[in-house]
Amino acid sequence: MKVEFNNHLANVNRRKLLKVFVNYIEQTRNDIQHAGVQYILDSVIESLVENPDRRFVYVEIAFFWRWWMQQTDEMRNTVRELVNQGRLEFISGGWSMNDEGVTHYNSIIDQHSLGAEFLRDQFGECGRPKLGWQIDPFGHSREVASLFAQMGFDGLFFGRIDFQDHIQRAQTKRMEMIWKGSSNLDEQSWLFTGVIPRTYNAPDSFCFDYLCHDEPMKDDPKLHDYNIPERVQAFIDAAHNQADSYTTNHIMMTMGSDFQYENADEWYKNLDKLIKYVNAQQTNGSDVNIFYSTPTCYLYALNKANRTWITKTDDFFPIAWNQHGSWTGYFTSRPALKRFERYSNNILQVTRQLNAFSNATLRHGIFPLSEAMGIAQHHDAVSGTEKQHVADDYAQRLAQGIDSALYVINEAYKKLLSKNTQSLPVPTQYLCQFSNISECLTIEGQDNFTLTIWNPTIQLIEDIVRVPVTKNYTIHSPTGEIIATTLIPISSPTRNIPGRTSSAEYELLFRTPIQPLAFNTYYFEAKTHMTKETKLPTRVTKNQACILQNQHLRIELDEKGNLNKIVNRDRNFEIPFSAHGLYWYTSFPGNNSAPEFQASGAYCFRPLTPSTFPVSSSRNITCTYTDEVQTALIIYNQWASQEISLYDQGQTIENEWIVGPIPIEDHIGKEIIMRYDTNIPSNGLFYTDANGREMIERQRDFRSSYNYTVYENVSGNYYPVASRIWIKDNQRQMTILTDRSQGGSSMRDGSIELMVHRRTLYDDRQGVAEPMNETAYGQGLVVRGKHFLIVEPPEFSALHHRIAAQRLFMNPLKTYALPNMSYVNYSINYRQTWSALNGSQPLPTNIHLLTFDQLTSKVFLIRLEHFFELKEDANLSRPVQIDLQSLFNVFGNITDFVELNLTGNLPLNQMNRLVWKTDNNESSYWKSKDSSPLKSTIVTLNPMQIKTFQVTLQ
Repeated sequence: MKVEFNNHLANVNRRKLLKVFVNYIEQTRNDIQHAGVQYILDSVIESLVENPDRRFVYVEIAFFWRWWMQQTDEMRNTVRELVNQGRLEFISGGWSMNDEGVTHYNSIIDQHSLGAEFLRDQFGECGRPKLGWQIDPFGHSREVASLFAQMGFDGLFFGRIDFQDHIQRAQTKRMEMIWKGSSNLDEQSWLFTGVIPRTYNAPDSFCFDYLCHDEPMKDDPKLHDYNIPERVQAFIDAAHNQADSYTTNHIMMTMGSDFQYENADEWYKNLDKLIKYVNAQQTNGSDVNIFYSTPTCYLYALNKANRTWITKTDDFFPIAWNQHGSWTGYFTSRPALKRFERYSNNILQVTRQLNAFSNATLRHGIFPLSEAMGIAQHHDAVSGTEKQHVADDYAQRLAQGIDSALYVINEAYKKLLSKNTQSLPVPTQYLCQFSNISECLTIEGQDNFTLTIWNPTIQLIEDIVRVPVTKNYTIHSPTGEIIATTLIPISSPTRNIPGRTSSAEYELLFRTPIQPLAFNTYYFEAKTHMTKETKLPTRVTKNQACILQNQHLRIELDEKGNLNKIVNRDRNFEIPFSAHGLYWYTSFPGNNSAPEFQASGAYCFRPLTPSTFPVSSSRNITCTYTDEVQTALIIYNQWASQEISLYDQGQTIENEWIVGPIPIEDHIGKEIIMRYDTNIPSNGLFYTDANGREMIERQRDFRSSYNYTVYENVSGNYYPVASRIWIKDNQRQMTILTDRSQGGSSMRDGSIELMVHRRTLYDDRQGVAEPMNETAYGQGLVVRGKHFLIVEPPEFSALHHRIAAQRLFMNPLKTYALPNMSYVNYSINYRQTWSALNGSQPLPTNIHLLTFDQLTSKVFLIRLEHFFELKEDANLSRPVQIDLQSLFNVFGNITDFVELNLTGNLPLNQMNRLVWKTDNNESSYWKSKDSSPLKSTIVTLNPMQIKTFQVTLQ
């Protein structure tokens, strides 16, 4: 038996993010948690240099980068030598060890690309990670496995799966497998995957760190505390016990844990002795041989074993650590941070585009937001499983990154808006980041201002613009025409949100088309009276039954605000509702002393009973009708409301909810859900997305990978919903899209519920050490968000939900400016519309421009994705071609381009992954059909395929 020691820094800030990022680097606030990453690295490097047999692996580049920037050239050269020798190895290589449940695939790719770029630039090919190391996230996504495979990884190891799954896998030697990460892609998405024992810690009694209290190796037989015989036998027994769960004569022993190796010499000296004395027992018949190694070496040894492996096609969600500890609460925890992270990504992608198309060459100005986003993907960041002051720190970092990005946006618009170099200075652009609460103080009360909208997609869009105003305005379109507008009242729940300081009581609404990769500028000019271009609500009803309808849909509500039915007028079918609205589960108030007393907290969702309670026994409904939009405002009480909106010509229903402050005066924690109960016979099945991409079928109270015993019939059926969830029968499908990640389920046939907010009073004792009790402005946090409903036959649904989901995470960017000049003068001096496609033919509807990043003045990194699955749509699920040159017409001709792996750190034709065989006589061998040198700029994308290119211009 070969035992490979994997010395590692388990995870810089693992499950319990108790301190802010910089504290872990500098070892400050040790009253909260003792941890100093810089000292760990200092100590490890010294120990590696001392003995050439020793090894160490490192994962999260955010911390390493911070340490690296402070080192001398001599130290950097020493580290490079260790990397070249394979003694210090980077695995995974992301900026952080990202969560897998609530992260969006765009941000997962970005944060891994950020780390991969740094490693490539500093260490070359020897620094390129060869496998994924997700030892701490709370469940594992099939989409992440697929992405890792496309990044060129040969394997993936992690430590957390459901306790029932773990028991059954260990008993049947199924801890390692071939994970088929995509139901759409071929072998390029397959990834060897292993579950490591003990999460990532050392075997019991073998932790040799000052944070531990285990007995060291005492090898002087002249001393009374000599312990080598019993310590050696204990380790041999531990090795045999672990080997019982695995299929080859190789096992991997993880030797490290949270914040360890600050005194690496203590670890390594004890391990040196352990290796010496355990291997010496081979002369006495022992079959255990141990040595320093890395997970990559272990993986290669398994590959050389030349055996077949079981396969897996589903994912590892949800997981529970005991009978009543389902880690499903974090799917919703800190909903405001989850939304801010998604919003920040939107700004990051648009800023990259504007920087590139304007040739501003300010990539360094984008780095602060890119870096903040990378940290925010951590499994204790966007997951919401950190202390409150740490969550505040994440939000601050994102805000500072946005400020830096705004500088780049302004520099880009200086070039794109100016008609010539002699033009007047371009007015400064501002973001209205409180537009989610209908507040934009920059323009409030101004006599004139401009609104510039950038469309970041490669399709023509029709944007519905809502601007909070205190005056009535005439709006000039980019071509000079006066735009018809609608003045609609801002709802009282919105006006009363704590922290809102705007005096705006109306929003000016208008509809406008925007060309692909283009901006339009709209000039607002204040009027002292209503004009014929401004339309007011034509009718308002209160506490009466009402019907909202347009050309495609009809929504019927009764006088109590109950949603009775939705009718699809195009397809001539209806979906009756038996219940709809906001409800709450009672949080279990346990003391965590035993599984049956597990409390509901940041990680765990555990309701006291399966029953839900309406947030109010009565509702008030106000319906407002205009030519552009019809709305039904439903107010439950002072802390809960929703507003259903149906836009003219719209095929999607918008349901905006406001929840908070959740009352806790009754000393009861509450988990708030929005529930949609229909008569669709869904037969226990529902469907959720994986990180915003492929859909996975879920079955209530069932797991396809193991025999599942139900202990928690509510939280055990909750799944992460990063983008959408649906139920269906043969004729009807109801899809709900979310504007952030949320936990969701179908607890009964015909029903969908999404958890929108949580406020608990007990800690679940999983590491945060405080309840999930967010406050702001001296009271419980108020959260505002949106759901988008699509009701279509299953064969037509993909067309709507795929495109709508892309729009949700790649929204048009709106910036405001105060030009201090008349419209005539503004139109003379500045461009009011511009497109990067420069007259190109319309680009394919099913292709998305995922990344457009300028590396140097003539070199660009782009990612294109086909965002439809196989057989989803009769036309849009087919392979499609796109000419890369069409994206660069404003620059000139492409002279060279090469296809790269997903992280952009290796040419695709050099990506040679390990080949594995399954127990079904399948082979994981895959070679890109486009791996030969590309001669034409026309490329083909198949369903769910992402292609990355480095493009050089003339």
